[in-house]
Amino acid sequence: MNSTQHTPRRSTATRRAARAALALAVTAFLLPAAGAAAAPPTSSPPMSVSSHRQQDISIPLPGASSAEGIAKGKGSTFYAGDLGRGDIFRGDLRKGTAELFIDAPDGRAAVGLKADVRNDLLFVSGGATGRAYVYDTDTGAEVADLLLATGSAFINDVTLTRDGAYFTNSQAAELYFVPVDHDGELGDPETIALTGPAKALTGAFNLNGITSVDRGRTLIVAHSAKKALYTVDPETGVSADIATGALPDVDGILAKGDTVYAVQNFSNQVSRIDLSKDLTRGEVEDVITSPLFKVPTTVALFGNTLALVNAKFGDPEPGGYEVVTVSAR
Repeated sequence: MNSTQHTPRRSTATRRAARAALALAVTAFLLPAAGAAAAPPTSSPPMSVSSHRQQDISIPLPGASSAEGIAKGKGSTFYAGDLGRGDIFRGDLRKGTAELFIDAPDGRAAVGLKADVRNDLLFVSGGATGRAYVYDTDTGAEVADLLLATGSAFINDVTLTRDGAYFTNSQAAELYFVPVDHDGELGDPETIALTGPAKALTGAFNLNGITSVDRGRTLIVAHSAKKALYTVDPETGVSADIATGALPDVDGILAKGDTVYAVQNFSNQVSRIDLSKDLTRGEVEDVITSPLFKVPTTVALFGNTLALVNAKFGDPEPGGYEVVTVSAR
């Protein structure tokens, strides 16, 4: 069990000092691994390719210095993170607007995000800090600052189940579970050691995206270095292959029923994968592309619309950062 620090809900003080050094450090950490994952697949299943240009919309994140994570909130609300600064933006998909919501303290990062709409909580993966942060989505106040891992760590993504939040670490063969009770109270983080194929540490970037199926009884993780998806038993840490064929650049993932949307960052596409009932196989039924994709990393689903963040990794002049919406079909 890891140490935790809980803080009372309070207003977040405004801190707008530049944190460019941290942003550069996090981006530099990401680039070698993403580049390594960019090799073409050795084999690819048959698939169709869709481009939804007429429905594509770009929503700017004003003042963002970087971007990586996105989460669906209540209704058409979304949250997006500034990767290097740790700041959180709140936007409205229908209105096509976004604004700074949480000005995070210096030294934080924001990678994967998930919103617990029942308890008005936002869970944020802290990247190389080895931490996770939890905020109140009503006020923006900090609820908890959680130490998940020490040493070499990159807390990458998070998913929510009825029991709590599960986080990935791209530098270790383990997940972290933070219990959340029915009143929204957080328990102490627990470490889940992985066995099976998801345990492999074969590149600079290993476990990445995470989602859940079967009412949270099974987790699915993306492994960037292996270009693969695996199931994980959250009770035991036992993992197993999902046969999909190679998924180069696989990053954030999201499950809806028997469908998984797998974002492939440097490939600038999202694979829509139909899972078998026993979760041992997945068929890529569609590849979603957009002229607005500029290294998308994570995805949220709003009805029949996907919302993704453009991270623009490797772009020498990335310009502003934005959320892009495309049709999910």
